[in-house]
Amino acid sequence: MLKKERYRCFVEHFSTKQPHAETELHYNNPFQLLVAVILSAQCTDKRINQVTPALFNRFPNAKALAETTPDIVFDYIKSVSYPNNKAKHLVGMANMLLHQFNNEVPSDVKELQKMPGVGRKTANVIASVVYNEPAMAVDTHVFRVANRLGLTKGKTPLAVEKDLVKNLPEHTIATAHHWLILHGRYVCVARSPKCEICELTYFCQYFEKLQKAKNMSKI
Repeated sequence: MLKKERYRCFVEHFSTKQPHAETELHYNNPFQLLVAVILSAQCTDKRINQVTPALFNRFPNAKALAETTPDIVFDYIKSVSYPNNKAKHLVGMANMLLHQFNNEVPSDVKELQKMPGVGRKTANVIASVVYNEPAMAVDTHVFRVANRLGLTKGKTPLAVEKDLVKNLPEHTIATAHHWLILHGRYVCVARSPKCEICELTYFCQYFEKLQKAKNMSKI
């Protein structure tokens, strides 16, 4: 199957099955999403959703967060990965958001990356989720699933991002990010992917290789 056909099958499947896929992080406004995404680096959304209610209650906006110290923030996020660094990033981000961005979360990926704790992946999440921009955030799930399906052969997150943005219909890119993440989180898991319940095996290169290896073992 040609790459173009794989993309067509991918889009058709999820447009039907999950047309309104969205992030599993809990938030009420762009500021809260930015905080949650910064915290979610190398941590599960489930854990972040357990931590953020108390954090948002104590620091409901950038002003409140900017006026505190990393040590105080640490007490609220100590159960997440790398809490010391993330506490510093959050306070630094809030200060920059307040004083350099007029308390508005920017939509531009380059502008977003100027803030502490905001790398390209985080910036793309904000641009796509908040502003519905055609930005593709590539985390471990997106990287794994896109390669397994044969949508890309990219060896780096940036290469995968560029391949997906180039080949997906522009209006689907923001949602396709969630399609790939959710499929990777619940079906195409890193170890022992659940191919037996996957509906994408008919065009999946990874499954094709598994079947060939299985057939060869019978010879």
